[in-house]
Amino acid sequence: MRRQNQSSVVEFILLGFSNLPKFQEQIFGVFLVVYLVTLMGNAIIIAAILLDQTLHIPMYLFLQNLSVVEVSFSAAIMPEMLVVLTTERTTISFVGCFAQMYFILLFGGTECFLLGAMAYDRFAAICHPLTYPMIMNKRVFVKLVMFSWVSGIMVATVQTTWVFSFPFCVLELVCADTFLFEIYAFTGTILIVLVPFLLILLSYLRILFAILKIPSTTGRQKAFSTCASHVTSVTLFYGTASMTYLQPKSSYSPATKKLMSLAYTLLTPLLNPLIYSLRNNEMKRALVKLWRRAVVLHTV
Repeated sequence: MRRQNQSSVVEFILLGFSNLPKFQEQIFGVFLVVYLVTLMGNAIIIAAILLDQTLHIPMYLFLQNLSVVEVSFSAAIMPEMLVVLTTERTTISFVGCFAQMYFILLFGGTECFLLGAMAYDRFAAICHPLTYPMIMNKRVFVKLVMFSWVSGIMVATVQTTWVFSFPFCVLELVCADTFLFEIYAFTGTILIVLVPFLLILLSYLRILFAILKIPSTTGRQKAFSTCASHVTSVTLFYGTASMTYLQPKSSYSPATKKLMSLAYTLLTPLLNPLIYSLRNNEMKRALVKLWRRAVVLHTV
């Protein structure tokens, strides 16, 4: 952390992978490939759903929003990481740190609520198929999407503004009483992470009981297949997030924490497009249509 005129913090020093100086180029290459694949995969999902009218239903429109979140989440982290790996600039400005924290919280919080909304959508579709069009109509869909984004914005605004309102010291990162903020952070974590997770868990318990009541094996398999991608995505997101943020202090180490953070920030945005495209026949057909359209435009 660097200070100006001994009065205010102007930038923070980023350690990054400075303990591995010989592997900076290799690490940069891996991260660049991951970032480009993440952008391309999620952009393809967004475009396929946008251009295919048959996919303009809540299930896929939720997925489109999720892909937007994944692209944005990666964009908030990866460019700065790549710059640090390729240049001698190992600092981030106070404003830049504020902005990065804000957008990470915004997109992370939005993803939690979106995953919860997607679970509710699957619950309504499987447990109440006859009334599903009324339960998940356009108005309800828009409200759920807006609630997810607004909740992410509110959480990011309050938490980031509060953190950066504290005075920063050299020997101690924040030199003020943070008791109230710690209470808020704990409560916020419960509301942002655990509440959507519990809703997802309850939804899938109801879905499981409903599927088991389906008499035909084909019907059960079809019902399971519509949920498999979302369950995999939820497991990946909450699994890596739990390992990152719920790790016991006794087992804490900077190296372990860094690896867990990388798994959380890199793997989920990278693998989600694969999860939803490889396990979903409708998405496969939409991707084929998108490919054919791109080939036609290229040959014209």
